[in-house]
Amino acid sequence: MRTTTTGKTTTIVAALLVAWFFAAPTSWAQTSDDKEHAELAKALKDAKIPLQRGLTASAKEGKPISAKYEVEHGKLQLSVYTMKGDTFSEVIVDHKTGKVAKAEPITGGDDLAHAKGQSEAMAKAKRTLDAAASKAVKEHKGYRVVSVMPALKDGHPVADVTLVKDAEWKTVSEKLD
Repeated sequence: MRTTTTGKTTTIVAALLVAWFFAAPTSWAQTSDDKEHAELAKALKDAKIPLQRGLTASAKEGKPISAKYEVEHGKLQLSVYTMKGDTFSEVIVDHKTGKVAKAEPITGGDDLAHAKGQSEAMAKAKRTLDAAASKAVKEHKGYRVVSVMPALKDGHPVADVTLVKDAEWKTVSEKLD
């Protein structure tokens, strides 16, 4: 079979276009994530307590099933999802004092869907989120836990622990069983 230069060029151009099509949205998303990461890293400088202490404080409202530092309406907050029976709550822990600032029931939408998935993973867990987060920090000296999110991977519970040190971000997976 004879291949022409024009045929090869067309194939290469088509391949590049396909690659660009899939890569471009990813790079746009990374720009947004980079901006959010920078904003959160800057805001975390005001946080006096580690995320793990927020998990402990929120336990008064139920079993912690996830936690994250986030910037909400321009302000840093430590949000912990908890479960008590079949009821889910979002507990906001004061990032300076470590005390519960407020707790609100989670009753619908994406938050409820996330909480149900997280509770399913935690139902199979033998280790706590606090233990997973503490292990991640111990293994990554100088880093701070930003979030700990449980999930089921291949039927096993794991916690994805996101860490930050200055402007460097990483996510590690810790086994919960």
